[in-house]
Amino acid sequence: MRELRYTLVCDGSSDRALIPILTWLLKQLLPGILIQSQWADLRRLMPPPRQFIEKIEKSIEFYPCDLLFIHRDAERSSYENRRTEIVKALSQIDLHHPYVCVIPVRMTEAWLLIDDQAIRQAAGNPAGQQPLPLPLIRELESLPDPKRILSEMLRNASELRGRRLKKFAAADHAWKISMYIRDFSPLKNLAAFQQLEEELLVVLSKHLSLRS
Repeated sequence: MRELRYTLVCDGSSDRALIPILTWLLKQLLPGILIQSQWADLRRLMPPPRQFIEKIEKSIEFYPCDLLFIHRDAERSSYENRRTEIVKALSQIDLHHPYVCVIPVRMTEAWLLIDDQAIRQAAGNPAGQQPLPLPLIRELESLPDPKRILSEMLRNASELRGRRLKKFAAADHAWKISMYIRDFSPLKNLAAFQQLEEELLVVLSKHLSLRS
């Protein structure tokens, strides 16, 4: 079976939630291809890289792959400005790997607000009954603080009370949400996800010969 091995380079450890999303998208575009994913976890290096370019170089060194996904949240910038920053930075190194920019608007957490049952499962309470009103898909890219919204939903989904709720660390659960989502097709309605898919299609068609 032919295979494709990719590495995700991301801002923080919680952004490894993107891996199930990227794997799902690749499987949609490359049916019959074995997709192998890895997250470039550089935290154990001494010292861990701090600069963006150094992260890319160390990721290639320690996580060899066919394709790089490079993540940066748009945050308060625009998709276009953030992508320009990435491309400009990469022009400073001798990068021979094909790469695709992953730039959620405003941040990764916005892409996780599409499945209330997955949020319950990630919160450790899959049979919970607390209502979890999700934002409309068309509103996700205009949410001022998706991280805060997701954190509140996880806390509500846990249905914990008192001291146990105070000890509940939503950030430790948020990255798991995407593991429980089976269908990411609602994200195809978002401009940033459409950009991701379009760029990925170009890279797959131009740069990658899949191994058998």
